Amino acid sequence: MTQIANGVAGIDVAKDKVDGCIRSLGLRQTFPSTPHGHRQLLTLLRKHKVNKAVMEASGGYEREWAKVLRQAGIEVRIVDPKRVRNFALSAGRLAKNDTIDAEMIAWFAETFNDAPSQTYDAAREELAGLVKARKNLMDLKTRLQNQNEHVVPGLAQKAHSQVLKTLAAQIAKLEAAISAKVKATPEFAERAEIIETVPGLAGTTSAILIAGAPELGKVSDEIAAALIGVAPYDDDSGKRRGERHIKGGRRWVRNGLFLPCLGAATQHNPVLKAYYERLTAKGKEPKVALIACMRKLIIILNTMIARGEKWNPKPPRVAVS
Repeated sequence: MTQIANGVAGIDVAKDKVDGCIRSLGLRQTFPSTPHGHRQLLTLLRKHKVNKAVMEASGGYEREWAKVLRQAGIEVRIVDPKRVRNFALSAGRLAKNDTIDAEMIAWFAETFNDAPSQTYDAAREELAGLVKARKNLMDLKTRLQNQNEHVVPGLAQKAHSQVLKTLAAQIAKLEAAISAKVKATPEFAERAEIIETVPGLAGTTSAILIAGAPELGKVSDEIAAALIGVAPYDDDSGKRRGERHIKGGRRWVRNGLFLPCLGAATQHNPVLKAYYERLTAKGKEPKVALIACMRKLIIILNTMIARGEKWNPKPPRVAVS
């Protein structure tokens, strides 16, 4: 067992507790989600000189544990649960429970130990929380508006109207907080100034990209597209050439970018509009053409942010498959 593997712990996070596993030492232990449980886990990791912890994204329950570990100087890597589960299945591990999951996470971390840990950024995490909260309220507002069309006039419709009014007020508060957070953080404000020069992109969209895609401007175009989940993947075997499909990526960022890109590609942005019309004229389905426009937009933004340049009506030629 390598020294790197000995220094990795797999942590399976639940609402009220976590299961930890230092696989190389055969150690497994459960810790409650309390300050005492935090201290117990840190004591165990320090005792065995573990310097890296890997856990799955668990709907937000992982955040407090990640914060505690980072504050103690332990690297934290948060991984996609699907990748860990597929890894377990490929190893023939069909059973699943919290203890097994912790072991699988540790084994996954040992196998893919070259992947970087995420740098903790409290300001970005706060902004992401605000952006996601706004999106949740917007989704709720849309659902309620759709239902309201079929509500019989009377008390039910009045109740819906009152809730919609409250939602609108709360969304406005979140948007004000998002704007204030971006303006108060120099790095965010600089990025927002660049992003918002793109015709069709406004403050909310720039906040989504700032919070959800901090790698823009620092990675290759291919990686940037893959991070958002707009990179097409091959599905070929022998002489068969299958259809290309997008997979993975940060769904909440992609979903937040969908409507702004739709408006840009069909109305507001001459570059994307020309590209969209060219693709549809060739017989591409509208949704396929729109995803291609999202990919082109991400690549353009990646270049703009890397160079610190604002929108140019004639941007550098971008090769998009």
